[in-house]
Amino acid sequence: MASQLVVRACPPFGMSGPDAAEAVAGLERRTGELLDRPELERARAMVPRARADFLAARLAQHLLAAELLGVRARDLAASYSCPQCGTGPGVSHGRPGYTLDGVPVPLLLSLSRAAGWTLLAAVTAPAAGQRLGVDAEDPQRLEFEGFDTVALTPAERRAVAPLHGTALLRGRARLWARKEAFLKMTGEGLRRAPEALDVLDRPGIRDLASAESGLPDDLVAAVALG
Repeated sequence: MASQLVVRACPPFGMSGPDAAEAVAGLERRTGELLDRPELERARAMVPRARADFLAARLAQHLLAAELLGVRARDLAASYSCPQCGTGPGVSHGRPGYTLDGVPVPLLLSLSRAAGWTLLAAVTAPAAGQRLGVDAEDPQRLEFEGFDTVALTPAERRAVAPLHGTALLRGRARLWARKEAFLKMTGEGLRRAPEALDVLDRPGIRDLASAESGLPDDLVAAVALG
């Protein structure tokens, strides 16, 4: 079977209105049935809004994995991998993965959240050594003094210099999404200085248009595959 990239966006989890309490209770019941103990313990330490967003995102990822593999969601066990903490039943962060009957499944996964939205990416039947990273960004979040200096390379700063207003924010967000996607793919995260990572024309990274990502037009996204 050839590798295939799948991208899916999930809208913000509703926590307002007369049905909010029932929706949250239903989410917690469903995640309690499917998510592993470390994921649930991590969620319990969060404030209610963050907890609901976290649980909804992890549930969506779990269900997508089961769908793509053609197995029952209850049969999958989470198996996260962190360069610093390693891989094991107690790890609930890092590069996501799952096992089926104790065996790692042939699926790459990456998850990002922005403005309440969850963006999921998956590669089915990945080639040996293949890696994946995805990121979504809200341009409005990057409207602060000094961003270019701490986040962009000299070439990237020159690329956004002619931009102003909304175009500048989207230009910054596009570059930041590319950096985050690449650093998720490599597993380095922000241990690597973003201002030294040029992503203007780096192979293996591309922007995701709204038509492909499923995100609203006011958000930007990128995927890295290598």
